[in-house]
Amino acid sequence: MIEIYHKNIKEKVFKILDVRSFKPGSWIYAENIDNNDIELLSERFSLDAGLLKDAMDPYEVPRSETKGGILYIFTRVPHLEDGQILTTPLLIAIGNNFLATASRIHLPFLEKLVKTEHFFTTQKTNLFLLVFSQITSAYNEFLTSINKQVRGISVKLNKVTNTDIVQFVGYEEILNDFMSALVPTNTILSHILSGKSLELFPQDKELIEDLSLSNGQLIEICRANLKNIVNIRQAYSTIMANDLNRVIKLLTSLTIILTIPMIISSLYGMNLKLPFDQSP
Repeated sequence: MIEIYHKNIKEKVFKILDVRSFKPGSWIYAENIDNNDIELLSERFSLDAGLLKDAMDPYEVPRSETKGGILYIFTRVPHLEDGQILTTPLLIAIGNNFLATASRIHLPFLEKLVKTEHFFTTQKTNLFLLVFSQITSAYNEFLTSINKQVRGISVKLNKVTNTDIVQFVGYEEILNDFMSALVPTNTILSHILSGKSLELFPQDKELIEDLSLSNGQLIEICRANLKNIVNIRQAYSTIMANDLNRVIKLLTSLTIILTIPMIISSLYGMNLKLPFDQSP
């Protein structure tokens, strides 16, 4: 699916255009595109077909490159899929007179962007920063939820169950996935901040610095949560080992107590003269 949005400062609502009525300063939004869509985007807007196909690869990693005067930025964004928190690639292409985004699935946070009051497609750098801001907000929302769950379980450490441990393993996978997306994304922001790949105004640089700072904070939150999960699992292992030692000590004591009468009964079971062996 391909949709083209256009809105300038003077307009109150955005317009949805088709490919033929494209206007400079538009946002080209593409999701779950097929080969025909890729061919159309390549011919009409000179977008690289190979990079568009990469955007449909669920395992594509964050990176940036420039081809034909167009800056291509790959990042990964969090989303819910079948009740699981996953990340999926998002391609942002910045051309001379347009900004294009391509994703393999529908991303709800992009719909929120269209409904914002300060959404202008003619300001492509500002639009790019708004898209990244929405991505950061999506990460922050998921991390806040995970942080609450981890803190809630850490409070009742002596009541941690196997289900909680399995949940911790799931959280570790999610946080590691987030880290593998956020760390290179922060490098991309630093590269853009240098001004070599994208022309920036002073206010744009300040916004990118804020985004980079927010992205760095998300990375630290991921690391803190991973550390908390590891600490809780180690504490749980220590508690379980301590409880196991107590049980073993109890069983050892019972074994010793039961061994004494067993030895006596074994002696009197032998065909030997023993004291009191004739007593009823």
